Amino acid sequence: GTTNLLNDLTDYRRGIDSNNYFRTQYGVHPLVQGFWDKRTQIRWFLVSAVLGIASAVYALFYTSFDPIVIALIAYGALMLFFYTYPLKYFALGELTIFVIWGPVIIAGLYYVLVRQWSWEVVIAGIPFGLSTASINVGKHIDKSGEDRKKHVTTLPVLLGQAASRYLNIAVIALAYLVTLYLIFVPRFFTPIMLIVLIAAPKAWKAIALLAKPRPEKAPAGYPIWPRWFSTVSFMHNRTFGNLFVLGIILGTLLRIIPATSG
Repeated sequence: GTTNLLNDLTDYRRGIDSNNYFRTQYGVHPLVQGFWDKRTQIRWFLVSAVLGIASAVYALFYTSFDPIVIALIAYGALMLFFYTYPLKYFALGELTIFVIWGPVIIAGLYYVLVRQWSWEVVIAGIPFGLSTASINVGKHIDKSGEDRKKHVTTLPVLLGQAASRYLNIAVIALAYLVTLYLIFVPRFFTPIMLIVLIAAPKAWKAIALLAKPRPEKAPAGYPIWPRWFSTVSFMHNRTFGNLFVLGIILGTLLRIIPATSG
């Protein structure tokens, strides 16, 4: 939420979110659409930031100011302020989304709770991060034409639509491959994590759509244009992400219950 508030404020100030830009077509933009002014946007950003800072302070005291926790908090703060500008303008926004929503959040939270760094936990964060980043890549493909005109060099603008589509196919597929690796090779996950395969039909639907170029205009009867690749990527991520978290919870219970009952 904090990132979205700052992202909208920054792009609004830079004149990006204007003239019927993609961002204002697929969702509510309070500043562009006049729901509130910049002062209100800043106020809500500060409220969200205070909650984040409070959580960070608690983590620092909880871990006795552990250097790794300090580094993770510093990294998160830097990415918060640098994502919108300049990272998003230099084809690094998508990578930032993947790292933050995957390895950093999952491995970082694990470290705060148990005070032990685990590279297997880092790898375990990769599928969730990839699935989340696929939404970002899909959205940036959808708006690559508008971004190119406004000199916002997202990854799809840099790579082109075709390469970006194949990249997003690989991102979605890799989320499953890493999950299967963790189940069958180091056996870090229990087989219950195969529950993520329930999301496979939505993954296939996203991949099938990504295999073809984006239409120049909305097909007849298509209700949510200009969203195209972003929609199927989101629908897949919502199912995959929920199943991924559920699988971790169930797998943890399967390991805890025998230990406690014995």
